[in-house]
Amino acid sequence: MARYTKQIAVGDVLIGGGAPVSIQSMTNTKTKDIRGTIAQVKALEAAGCDIIRMAINDEDDAKALDTIIPAISIPVIADIQFDYRLALYAMEHHVHGLRLNPGNIGESWKVKEVAEAAKAEGISIRVGVNSGSVKQEFIEKMGGVNPDSIVASAIEQINMLEKFGLDAIKVSLKSSNVRQSVEAYRAFKKVSDCPLHLGITEAGSRMNGIVKSSVGIGSLLLDDIGDTIRVSLTGDPVDEVLCAKSILKSIGLRNDGIDFISCPTCGRTEIDLISIAEEAEKRLANVDFQGKIAIMGCRVNGPGEAKEADYGITGGNGRGVIFKKGEVVRSVAEEALLDELIDLIERDQSEE
Repeated sequence: MARYTKQIAVGDVLIGGGAPVSIQSMTNTKTKDIRGTIAQVKALEAAGCDIIRMAINDEDDAKALDTIIPAISIPVIADIQFDYRLALYAMEHHVHGLRLNPGNIGESWKVKEVAEAAKAEGISIRVGVNSGSVKQEFIEKMGGVNPDSIVASAIEQINMLEKFGLDAIKVSLKSSNVRQSVEAYRAFKKVSDCPLHLGITEAGSRMNGIVKSSVGIGSLLLDDIGDTIRVSLTGDPVDEVLCAKSILKSIGLRNDGIDFISCPTCGRTEIDLISIAEEAEKRLANVDFQGKIAIMGCRVNGPGEAKEADYGITGGNGRGVIFKKGEVVRSVAEEALLDELIDLIERDQSEE
């Protein structure tokens, strides 16, 4: 059985201690752009985001939280760099959590002020260590930026916060190198029970970022390591949330919504499977159904290969079939496949 981490809270979302793995993302708007930030957070909420992080670069960003937080439904983490006063401002304006690196906040008294204020307000702090912020002392002592020096930096920063009475701490140990990240998280799990925020930093554009994040985050979750995750992608943050949901669903940590499967196509494919699969995901995204749907390219093998699916479609030569639990239930014109599939699912759902 996995050794649970201690449990903390970010707003009303529990992290660690056996709580479900939560999904985080980060806005890419200027936080002081209140209207744009709220709109983006609402889109992220709809996609399945549990916690949102925002950059707090000045006092105006912090003040904007007074309007943003009541307008959204998920807790907000303030991302703080260098200036400890911004952490204090964010807490004054009712933020639910902080992400900071105590090592770049400055003198010990500044860290103390932030830690004591966070404890008084019941606010948790994420210690964010990445391969670019490892302390030079540890780089020299441990032979470079590697899992050992990353973990040592994290432990030092945790100790700094705990010294000032704060124990509501979670930790991230990120690198753009997937193997280095995975090894750092595994090493840290052996020496601390702090809950872990998983991610691969600077993962890259959509395709590279999805691959790196899926390999890194997925490997750790399969080892029962990780309490909350963020997929970092260059682009629309909604894609981060959708990818994170797919990672969790693929390894059985979430079962909400539809799990789509489709064949990779071959010479037997007689329909425009790629377009149909993409259209199916879009049109079925808001259908109230939890289960597996298969989009298959071969009428001969489709129902049998996808017999574990709740529903599926396949076709060829202008005709298509709809199958349910491996059995063909309708035969329709190819262009009517999706309409008929959605109709069948909605009818079945209304009868339950």
